[in-house]
Amino acid sequence: MAQSLFEHGQITTTLPKAKDLRPFVEKLVTLAVRARRLGEAGDHAGALAARRSIDSLMTDRAIIPSEHRAAYEGMSDAGRAKSVRMVSGRRYRTGEPKGRLVFTADSVTRRLIEKIAPRFVDRPGGYTRVIHLSDTRIGDSSRLAVLQLLGNEQAPGSLTKPRKSARRRRTDARYAMAVKAAKAWSTKGRTAGPDAGESPAADQEST
Repeated sequence: MAQSLFEHGQITTTLPKAKDLRPFVEKLVTLAVRARRLGEAGDHAGALAARRSIDSLMTDRAIIPSEHRAAYEGMSDAGRAKSVRMVSGRRYRTGEPKGRLVFTADSVTRRLIEKIAPRFVDRPGGYTRVIHLSDTRIGDSSRLAVLQLLGNEQAPGSLTKPRKSARRRRTDARYAMAVKAAKAWSTKGRTAGPDAGESPAADQEST
């Protein structure tokens, strides 16, 4: 979950998980800021120690740049492997084009240190925030929340009215169909009522 937060800038999860994840993310960002500061000061040993502390807490993984994700999904397994790893087997970590490759994979740790940490160099703490959502998770009715890195804020409307899941859309469609059927049945009953109430004698008189 911390990897996804550093990749996308925010994640939606249950409120208890967001509260539990927040201090862990804050610690990782603090280590990244320390690595950044020590590296700029020329203390490469200290920067390496901070980076190793990050690696000991969070496993690094590859990130495909968002602008190339559609092309990556359309590649074969061999093409994907070339975009993630060199011929020697080492992983690409910069996300920059290499040779004939239009793009290569980035890494979570590099993005944390090179792109996220500079935003918080002058901030003593409090790198994230938790936004309570009015929605609940289908199944166990757990309260949902958004865990955000500061600087990735969105308009309140996009957070309080998230896109409906496929399961919720199917549930709403079944409910709407049931309401429509009930209205049709009640309308049919009202229109058939007067005809059903006429006596056979009245029918004979009319003939």
